[in-house]
Amino acid sequence: MDGKAASQSDWAGLWRSGALPQFCFISLGLIFHAGAENMISTIMPSIVREIGGVELNGWTFAIYEIGSIIAGAATGRLTTYWTVRSNMIVAALIFAAGAFITTFAPSMEVALGGRLLSGFGGGGLIALSYVAIQRYFEAAIWPQLMAILSVVWGVAAFGGPLYGAIIGTVLSWRWAFGFFGLAAIVFAAACLVVLRNEKPHDAGKPTGAFPFFTLLLLASGITAIATAGVEIRPLVAAGLVLAGTIGVILFFVVDSRNGASRLFPSGVFDPRGIVGSGMIMVAALSISTCSFGFYGPLLLAALHDFSPVTTGLIIASESISWSILSIALANAPRHWEAAITRIGAVMIVAGIAGFAWVVPTGSVAGILFFATLQGGGFGILWPFASRRVIEAARPGEEEVTAAGFSTLQRIGYATGAAAAGIVANSNGFADGFTKAAATTAAVPLFLYFLPLALVGCLAAFRFAALTSARPR
Repeated sequence: MDGKAASQSDWAGLWRSGALPQFCFISLGLIFHAGAENMISTIMPSIVREIGGVELNGWTFAIYEIGSIIAGAATGRLTTYWTVRSNMIVAALIFAAGAFITTFAPSMEVALGGRLLSGFGGGGLIALSYVAIQRYFEAAIWPQLMAILSVVWGVAAFGGPLYGAIIGTVLSWRWAFGFFGLAAIVFAAACLVVLRNEKPHDAGKPTGAFPFFTLLLLASGITAIATAGVEIRPLVAAGLVLAGTIGVILFFVVDSRNGASRLFPSGVFDPRGIVGSGMIMVAALSISTCSFGFYGPLLLAALHDFSPVTTGLIIASESISWSILSIALANAPRHWEAAITRIGAVMIVAGIAGFAWVVPTGSVAGILFFATLQGGGFGILWPFASRRVIEAARPGEEEVTAAGFSTLQRIGYATGAAAAGIVANSNGFADGFTKAAATTAAVPLFLYFLPLALVGCLAAFRFAALTSARPR
């Protein structure tokens, strides 16, 4: 499919071209990652009843995130050594190995080891999905492909807990992980057949040594931040976030000096460029939007006695809005993209501010509105922003830019979750899950993140202006 045809293509045309079926297969990597990440919420009671370890409950999610962020950061560089197909096969097999370790785990400590390994595989798969877009497909259809990723992510994020609940009830929690492991092995085998038309690349001819020390800095920083997210003592958690943030900053400083071996693109946080302004936008907006996902259900249950089903549907509405609006605007003309990016950023900021108003009041209609506003903002912004960032990458940095865009989102979520935990614990949650604590924490959990959200919005406006001025 050439660029002109692609830009005029509808979804049926994409299917006939053969691009859509192949990309739907590639996007299955997101199902492994998001499904395994989110199903833990519904099967943890069964796990702790059988093998114990309830005191390590918070680590079941955090350790998976650590693995996924580290692998995501390394993936872009690894695809300059080997093909996307080879990397995807290895990532799927690592994910399967982790799933099987958790399946047969005799203790929570072993299960956490399996979760870490699955995180490595899952983080690699999601980053490889973005690298595959620029390696396999023409740039003109990237927004539609990004929209597919949004839909797959939304379905997996919503379906993961449901899958865990059903399999855990009908069979056992062990089978929930076991089925994921078996599916990942089948996926790895299918990659040999499906992923054959990769664009030529100098895979196998790396231009620099793999930056193990730089990756160790990132691993240390992210581990400290993740530890803060499960620490209930506010001062200790704040110290861990500070130490982790310093570690992540050192990572980016050292990485910027690595030349051909760098893990993130040049000018990763330079607001004067498209890549830098886009990365600032992603990082700031990802950090600032974590409060509702992590603390919304707790606040609504404590303040207004919302049932788990009601809160689950409200949380799901954010993912559904993200998916629907991604698809709806995927075919938007290119000259609309700057305006769409600005509107999306404003929607996200309005959603954060709106939660500070409606969550304390308990208005279901208001909460649904601002949840769909926040999710929809990401939905319309993400496909175009990710494509423009990858297009603007310097020659030779396309892979690390594609992988870095999604990995920075994961880093933002991990940092935002830890920061939200500090805010919540500092405003009463450290003394217990009570209505009084929820009343005190409800407004700060959103308003404290509003300045950072505004930074992300300003970066989005800067990004839109730069992409509008860029020759096409």
